[in-house]
Order: sequence, then C-alpha cells, then structure tokens
Amino acid sequence: MTVAAVRGLVAAAAGSAVGVSAVERLRGGSKKGVFRLRLTDGTSLVLYLWHDRENWWSTVGEAGADLFSDASGRTLFRQAHEQLTALGVPVPEVLLLGDAGTYLPADVALVQDVRGPSLGDLLGTDPAAAAPALLALREALGRMRAASRPTYGRVGAPSGVETPDFPAVVLARALRHVRSAAGRDARIAAAADRLVDALHARAAPIRSRGGYSLVHGELGPDHVRLDDRGLPVLIDIEGLMWADVEWEHAFLELRFGQHYAALRAVDLDETRLRLYRLALSISLVEGPLRLLETGFPDADAMRRIAEHNLRRALAAVT
Repeated sequence: MTVAAVRGLVAAAAGSAVGVSAVERLRGGSKKGVFRLRLTDGTSLVLYLWHDRENWWSTVGEAGADLFSDASGRTLFRQAHEQLTALGVPVPEVLLLGDAGTYLPADVALVQDVRGPSLGDLLGTDPAAAAPALLALREALGRMRAASRPTYGRVGAPSGVETPDFPAVVLARALRHVRSAAGRDARIAAAADRLVDALHARAAPIRSRGGYSLVHGELGPDHVRLDDRGLPVLIDIEGLMWADVEWEHAFLELRFGQHYAALRAVDLDETRLRLYRLALSISLVEGPLRLLETGFPDADAMRRIAEHNLRRALAAVT
C-alpha cells in the first residue's frame, strides 16, 4: 500500500487539493486491512480494505456455514453503519465506499480517523477518566437492545422465519468448535466429552423467546475508540446482527472484566448466559488455534487468547 496507490481514492473523497503524505498500516484485525492515510493538510483518514490477502481466515475457513461465518466485507459494513447511525449509535463517518477495481483491486471504505485512544487503553491508564465513556457506551447498548425484530440474522437480511432458534445455532457451533479444538490441543481432547455434555446441559433448559436485539457481537474495549470529546465510537462493526442480547453481554463480561459492572444490563436470562459464556470460551480457543496455522503476524496475542480461554473452558467442566 503506497501513497501513489491511494491518491485517486483520496482525491475522490476529499478533492484534488488535498494530497497524501504517508500511508501507515494499523495493527489489529484479521479480516481486513486497516491503514491510516496522512494528508498534506495535516488531517488523516482511515482506509478499510477487504481482500482475501488481508483476510487471514480465508485460508482456514470453518466447517459448517452459519450466522457467524465470514462476518466481513463492504456490504456488511455499509448495512451495519446505516443501522447503527439510524439508532444514534456513534460510528466513524463514512467519506467513500468503493467496489473492487474502482480505486483499488479490493472493496474499500474511507472513514473518519477517530484519533482518541481505545477505551481499553484509557481503562488501563486512567479508569476514572474512562467512566463517562463507559456510561455513554451503556446508553448506546441500551438503544441497540431496544431495537428488535422477531427473528435472528444478519443486519440487512430479510426478517424471515429462522430455524432453529439462536441458542440452537450457538450450541451447534460450539459443538463443532470442541471437535476442531480437540484436534489441535490435547487438553481440549481430554475434556471433549465433558465439554459436549456441559454444552447440552446448559442448552436444555433454554426456552424460545419472541424477539431479538441488535448486537455488535465482538464488542471488546479495543473495538471502542474515543472521539475528541472522550465519547465512544464503535468500530469493526461488520458482525452486527439480530441476536439474543445475552450473547453481547457474555462477550462484554469476558472482555471488560472488572469494568463490566458499568455496562451490566438488567433482566438478562442467566440460563442463556451460562450457555453463551462456555460457547464463547470454546470459540476463543478454537479460532485462535486455527489462525495460528496461517502465519498470522501477531501470533503471541493469539496464543494468549487461546490459553486464557482454554483455562476458562476447562474450569467450567472441572
């Protein structure tokens, strides 16, 4: 990715009077390329680039396509952005969307560069200063929860009849992940029968419900940037879906840790949470173990994620 390669893209979005002085790859993300474009007027933009060479998951795949498969791409980004914007949930402003071949040999989005720290960084350095951002994030999550439709599914997909219901999809995926992870780690293999039994036991008492809320799906503190007012802006939104709100909160609880209390919602179904906590732990073992087979550049981070969640999964069945 060079200055020359993005010159036409930036001219289309910002005008020919503004040039590009530098292109920097930003760390993080495994499904798309993310670059900061520094402009000659002293400002900057962020470029998202969706291409198989930027998607580390494209070479490993996942057995059994479902709601969670391949949550990436310009179309999903656009649909999620429109949905969240309509609800008043802050997301980076979009300056340009482009098809592969128009500006670059990949689908692209040029968006506002939210230059504040991530919420995770601020929580690590000054939790007291992060309190207003947590409160604003809680309010945004409330707006997402209040939105509803009768069936689960991807944002932008028709609200048709979905069979089976969402917990059954989570269960089937978790069972596949147990089998996959067992082939990659001896400790999971040794506990596989117990994990399968525990998943079935946690799913059994769950009863159908009438509707589903809007959830980000992977809302960790690293997926929240702070704007110049210190308010939260959601990024990596392509996985936005209609699902059980407990799915969102199982992830929030896992990723925010001691700070989750500020985001905790009332009237959550503890039965669903028990299944989703275990399913997420197993997923966050299986996924990183698969990704490590691709030569992913931040291998140490993947190993830490897999090891942490392996211990959580095993503790649940010990």
